[in-house]
Amino acid sequence: MTIYLPPLDETLEFPNVETALPEPDGLLAIGGDLSTARLLAAYRKGIFPWFGEEDPYLWWSPSERAVFWPNTYRPSRSLKKFCRKYRFQVTVNTAFRQVIEQCATIRGPEAVWITQDMQHAYNELHQAGHAHSIEVWNGDNELVGGLYGLSLGQVFCGESMFSASVNGSKIALWAFCEHFSINGGRIIDCQMMNPTWSHWVPAYFPAGICTQTLSNV
Repeated sequence: MTIYLPPLDETLEFPNVETALPEPDGLLAIGGDLSTARLLAAYRKGIFPWFGEEDPYLWWSPSERAVFWPNTYRPSRSLKKFCRKYRFQVTVNTAFRQVIEQCATIRGPEAVWITQDMQHAYNELHQAGHAHSIEVWNGDNELVGGLYGLSLGQVFCGESMFSASVNGSKIALWAFCEHFSINGGRIIDCQMMNPTWSHWVPAYFPAGICTQTLSNV
């Protein structure tokens, strides 16, 4: 079966998300670049890049989005007990490059989309103040967990998380939800459901509602 995708040009315009393919769900456009301006334009329309190392740049807007509300997150009793037993330090935006590298390395084949081009692009987003990370350090000052994503006002577009030791990513998510809620955050957009997010994500949003929410932030 032949699939036609509208190619992106030097402008920052994207096709209407309603024209995204039903199969594979959400595939919208091809080409363009990963400049900070284009990525911000994409995310504000509910569009994100997702492709493999050997693929062209592909842009997606699935018919449903996995989302959850940070103020509803409740850590388990076992996680609270674990954190009381072992000492961890949580930081914000102190090791963004290390976090994204760990996400790409530790998750292996699942994270083929965190290509070198993507890492470079998101590091630039971080330098521009749009992408952020949470880091979890153990008592030996080793990075044992973290997450990163893109902030759009009250919406955080979560990209990936990692755990290099027991509960590393859970501690990172707990800390992030508290930090984001305190600072006015309302929604975490997990984009596509996967085994990592499925433990916490209680709802799907239709793409139209997600796009409308993003356009208002």
